[in-house]
Amino acid sequence: MFPAAMTAILRSAALRELESRHANAQPSLMERAGQAAARLALALQAPLAAPPLIFAGPGNNGGDALVMARLLRQQGLQPVVVFTGEEERLPPDARHAFLAWQQAGGEVHSEVPPGHYGLVVDGLFGIGLSRPLDERYLSWVERINGYGGPVLALDCPSGLDSETGRILGAAVRASHTLSFIALKPGLLTLDGPDCCGELSVDDLSLGQDLAAASGGQKVERPLFAAELKPRPKNSHKGSHGSAGIIGGAPGMAGAALLAGRAALKLGAGRVYVGMLERLSVDPIQPELMLRPAEEVLTLSTALALGPGLGQSGPAQELLYQAIDVPLPLLIDADGLNLLAKHPVLAGRLARRSTPSLLTPHPAEAARLLDCPLEQVQQDRVAAAQEIARRFNSIAVLKGCGSIIASPDGQWFINTTGNPGLASAGSGDVLSGIIVALLAQGWPPLAAALAGVHLHGAAADAQAAQQIGPVGLTAGELPDAARQLFNAWMPDA
Repeated sequence: MFPAAMTAILRSAALRELESRHANAQPSLMERAGQAAARLALALQAPLAAPPLIFAGPGNNGGDALVMARLLRQQGLQPVVVFTGEEERLPPDARHAFLAWQQAGGEVHSEVPPGHYGLVVDGLFGIGLSRPLDERYLSWVERINGYGGPVLALDCPSGLDSETGRILGAAVRASHTLSFIALKPGLLTLDGPDCCGELSVDDLSLGQDLAAASGGQKVERPLFAAELKPRPKNSHKGSHGSAGIIGGAPGMAGAALLAGRAALKLGAGRVYVGMLERLSVDPIQPELMLRPAEEVLTLSTALALGPGLGQSGPAQELLYQAIDVPLPLLIDADGLNLLAKHPVLAGRLARRSTPSLLTPHPAEAARLLDCPLEQVQQDRVAAAQEIARRFNSIAVLKGCGSIIASPDGQWFINTTGNPGLASAGSGDVLSGIIVALLAQGWPPLAAALAGVHLHGAAADAQAAQQIGPVGLTAGELPDAARQLFNAWMPDA
């Protein structure tokens, strides 16, 4: 379904398997990693600036740093290497890198020599860490984070769990991170984006093997570009589907209206909003057709249920009916909470043959999985995959680095968006965007990927104009999303 040459995301097991198949490569993967790191370091540090300070840890990440140091020395720099391991306990490739550094005339220090440095390189742990840092390494991380210039992390900032994005006690806050072979989930979600700075990837010439590796993908426009089609001139409103939004209980009407406005501005030919709180018209968007919720079930080509729905008896009955309607169905907000409370409804959803999409934030995901919130956040990819499997639905686990997972095991991480989205109503706008694409006939997974990506990109576009991130409101997103969506369309 998707292009093969997209940006891969690999978990540790897949990375180890790929590395083992190239264990005898020439030049070695460690040599290639050191070369890639040296190239980036030279770009970050002017040749006449102060020397780079390189922290080399006790494993293969330290070996990458030592190769980098040797190559920078060959370029005329005088890198200062702080080695935190023990030579006799280094893995074979890292020990070879250590000896090559010494043979090239380099020396290692156990403490940071006084002086000024033009660049600090974090080669302490990379992806090899899954336990909290001990006091010694906590002090090194604090020392690195106290540096005022550029900080380059090799593969993964030390102290960050590359699998999950959790901080293991403390983590390096890099200005730049160079990921080797492929991206890792923890670089893109939870605390990862706050630690990585500017993120780049070098595939170490393994690009042809990445397509066959078992992993995920970064959400990028080519994943859904095939659905971005100019509209025929001979169009009418019926050509572009009817989006139905069901929600808006008393006191929460705004949620349903926000979703409806987003659906209208993302191109649904008609938008029906079924409100539990009966309103005659939306004075801001009078094009919305406000109808009894039961009526919306019969008028739409795609449904979104949940924005402002509440958890009343009538709300539960509407969810029961919506599950039985053979249309693409997105469930959000209180629709998800009702699923979590009523196993019969969850079972009916799982047996549904028409596509379903669930868009929980972490707390809603924890309710769906009947587990602590911390468990969801400890492995967001696994949580999204389990929701998709358990409910036979496409799952969008919202948050920093939203995860999109499908029942067939595919998973993706989105990197657009900013803290401006952490405001009331933002998720309702996302529901409206996705249901508009579903109503227009987009395949469900493509609609989810495009909707999440566009939602975040709209917030980024607003922030670029100083409309946020602080104070960005959900109501400002639909216009920005509409403008971007039209800009993405190819010429007719």
